[in-house]
Amino acid sequence: PYTTLFRSTQICDANGNAFVMRGVNIPHAWYSSYTETAISGAAALGANTVRIVVSDGYKWSKTSASELNSIIAMCKSNNVVCILEVHDATGSDSTSDLNAAASYWVENKSVLQGNEAYVILNIANEWYGSSDGYAWAEGCKTAIRTIRNAGISNMIMVDCAGWGQAPDSILYYGSSVFQADTLGNTVFSIHMYEYAGGSAGTIKNNIDNALSIGVPVVIGEFGPYHSNGDVDEYTIMSYCTQKNVGYLGWSWKGNGSDLSYL
Repeated sequence: PYTTLFRSTQICDANGNAFVMRGVNIPHAWYSSYTETAISGAAALGANTVRIVVSDGYKWSKTSASELNSIIAMCKSNNVVCILEVHDATGSDSTSDLNAAASYWVENKSVLQGNEAYVILNIANEWYGSSDGYAWAEGCKTAIRTIRNAGISNMIMVDCAGWGQAPDSILYYGSSVFQADTLGNTVFSIHMYEYAGGSAGTIKNNIDNALSIGVPVVIGEFGPYHSNGDVDEYTIMSYCTQKNVGYLGWSWKGNGSDLSYL
């Protein structure tokens, strides 16, 4: 399975080689008919990873086990690592929404088991809209334990608090979240839009602070700008390259006309 070396900021692949994510988000839950075309298109442009939006049924049509198996097969055939994320809890501060996502993964553990070398489990997209790092951490710890207690050993990815844009939650509380994983196989994700990625200084500080706890971090989403300001996407990409940090753009397709720029 994917593994993180203890106190190391480098993600390694199933063969123990350094693995730096480069890819894009693909919103299967909303545009399922485009998923196969999008995965093959991203791979053709050089992506080594795709992050796939799925649903636990709370807000959108539930992504079935057969759909998950199909998505994973598409990723394997295109030689890209598959990150699966439940999107229904986006921005929610409710632990019940996060627990629902964790329960969804437990329900689909047969899909995940045996695919540890190919599938990363991003428990819930941007769970915890507020920036209270303590409450975010407590919820994440419970979800991680639920998943591990079910016998799921895939790498876990956890989005930071504040709609993914409050990375100080990683700096101050990430170690306790990491320690809740009995396998030591959890990485963190920052979503860089106008707040977490608005300037070169902010970007570098956020990445350096997250890495300082000794656990890998990736930029799970970013775009050129967002609702309340510009994003310095050039620094995101160049500094991630410098620091061997993965990044995944948002998105191949996946927003309404009001956010079509993403």
